[in-house]
Amino acid sequence: MPSVTVKTAAGKDSGNVELAASVFGVQPNVPVMHQVVTAQLAHRRAGTQSTKTRSEVSGGGKKPFKQKGTGGARQGSTRAPHYSGGAVALGPKPRKYGQRTPKKMIKLALASALSDRVNESRVVVVDDWSFSEPSTKSASAALKALGVSGSVLVVVGPNDANVAKSFRNLHDAQVITQAELNAYDVLCNEWVVFTKSTLPTEKDGE
Repeated sequence: MPSVTVKTAAGKDSGNVELAASVFGVQPNVPVMHQVVTAQLAHRRAGTQSTKTRSEVSGGGKKPFKQKGTGGARQGSTRAPHYSGGAVALGPKPRKYGQRTPKKMIKLALASALSDRVNESRVVVVDDWSFSEPSTKSASAALKALGVSGSVLVVVGPNDANVAKSFRNLHDAQVITQAELNAYDVLCNEWVVFTKSTLPTEKDGE
């Protein structure tokens, strides 16, 4: 079972904590992570693109010229796809891009991403932030004291409003609640910072 050193907001050691083996100790499954991330990004697509078919373009009810005697190909409407101002042939219409992803696959992808970060020693557990009021300066100083540089995912609890407001203005920090934790955001950031209260447990990995 993997374990990490618990830190204070000032960067001091505050004991050790064992990480859930089912969440932080699995063999990273790259194909599953790829499929889950692809599905998550596909679900974000609005799917509102639309073009008009021949039956939806206004005008074109009159035959442009007589059937025979002009030397040109016969035409029935100026709203055909090959005319300027005409319809679009086989164009996109509104659709949903969402993919059905099994819950077990989503959990495995998240566990794989977190296990990869643990293997690279990129998971930090803080005892408690103890922000009495929102302070971006204090949040920046805390990350520096923890030795965290580059992009970081800060996992907060539902009642950690001061913590969320403190980190959200930092350019390289992304704030997310424990319930929103997902493989894509973990993989997009170099570091993941938890508190002891937001750390996933064995129950979360079942």
